[in-house]
Amino acid sequence: MKTIRSVAALRKLREQPLWSLLAATKAPAFVALLQSLLLDNDKSLPGSVLHERLAREIESLRIAGEDLPETPQQYASQWLANGWLTRQFPTGASEEEYELSADAVSAIRFITGVLKPRAAATESRLSLVIQQLAQLAEATDPDAASRVRLLAAERERIDKAIAEAGRGGVKVLPDDRALERVREVIGLAEELTHDFRKVRDQFDRLNRDLRQDLVETEGSRADVLERLFAGVDLIGESEAGRTFDAFWRLLTDSEQSATLVGSLDEVTNRSFARQLEARERRFLLNLTSVLLDEGGGVHDVFQNLARSLKSFVQSREFQEQRRLHVLLKAANQAALAVRDQVRANQQTGYTLTLTSSAIRSVAQWMLYDPSQRVAESSMADAEASVLDIDAVSELVRHSEIDFQTLMQHVVDMLARQSQASIGDLLAAFPAEQGLGSVVGYVALGAKHGEIAPESEIVSWVGDDRISRRARVPAIYFVRERVHEFSK
Repeated sequence: MKTIRSVAALRKLREQPLWSLLAATKAPAFVALLQSLLLDNDKSLPGSVLHERLAREIESLRIAGEDLPETPQQYASQWLANGWLTRQFPTGASEEEYELSADAVSAIRFITGVLKPRAAATESRLSLVIQQLAQLAEATDPDAASRVRLLAAERERIDKAIAEAGRGGVKVLPDDRALERVREVIGLAEELTHDFRKVRDQFDRLNRDLRQDLVETEGSRADVLERLFAGVDLIGESEAGRTFDAFWRLLTDSEQSATLVGSLDEVTNRSFARQLEARERRFLLNLTSVLLDEGGGVHDVFQNLARSLKSFVQSREFQEQRRLHVLLKAANQAALAVRDQVRANQQTGYTLTLTSSAIRSVAQWMLYDPSQRVAESSMADAEASVLDIDAVSELVRHSEIDFQTLMQHVVDMLARQSQASIGDLLAAFPAEQGLGSVVGYVALGAKHGEIAPESEIVSWVGDDRISRRARVPAIYFVRERVHEFSK
């Protein structure tokens, strides 16, 4: 029976996009194209950019002897239908964007792992297993006496380590073992960023399932409908929703974030880090911004799906969808009932009148050109000022934001640490212009920072020596973008 269940599970998996990509006739070319276009560099591309880059890559492969007869648009459509690509239309975008599906990423990472296998067993992986098992055993032990003994042993070990450090007996991990461990960390972090894609797919699948239940469930007292009207966030209360919510709270926790940033700074400055490949160093330096970006994207999807599902119910749109579903089901049943009586090529004597509505593509719309309505820009000369230059400078300082000073503050802060929020900057540098300094940091962050979907409470002391607080968007300046302040 176990073998039968395994065969059934594997047969079902064979129908999934992950297996179909690996089993495709042109899998080597397809995997290489998908990896180079949407995994190694860009994670998502607009449709026009994807088609243009895909055309260049296909032409290069044809010159090398690969048989790729289809056009880039046809291949993109096939990959989308096979579930290897996903297509979205972000708010405010002018065209759809493509990115790899979670199954396609898993397939490509599997192939990459086969091409570049890691060591079968390493000291760092064994150490990680032992550490996690020890922590699990300690966290699940209900015996208070046992817990006291463990804590006492840990205190003794710490005291001994402090004594040895005081005598100059600090033991440093050898470079080869440190390099092995940091590469294990990079592998785990890459898998973590891939998990974001899986969570987003789970949200999409859950949203479709809930909408399908609302449309297909007969009657007005469906369980899904009652819970939604009761104010229950079904997506937020799902297993995927609770898991991601807990992960997002850990990612945005100030203490954990400070620990991550500090550890990254220390590791990247060690001597063994120079032996890392350029891709590995770049990944470590960008890790905080990548996690915030990927997590923020999933958080937005999470919130939008919950709101759209509730709007779907509250607007009664589901009732129209349910009525349409009933009509289609009745039509299908009627067609099945007469399929043995009416041939496919038999004349039915019914004429179907086509619509006369003019259907136009969105691409045919003409965009509004602001230059056609240019406002009067002439200005009258102002009267000569009677103020001296010092008074004028003081007025300008209090009426205009000193962005040069604020940008220098950001550069100085990022020289000491790899990430800084507006609250960190206000704590390190006085707000010389009061609220103007806060507004200036927000304006700089909107252009040069990483914006998280949360908010932050910041405080500052003005010239009147009064402490003030405000809620601002959670914006993080990161070291890898510090060069933008020199432009």
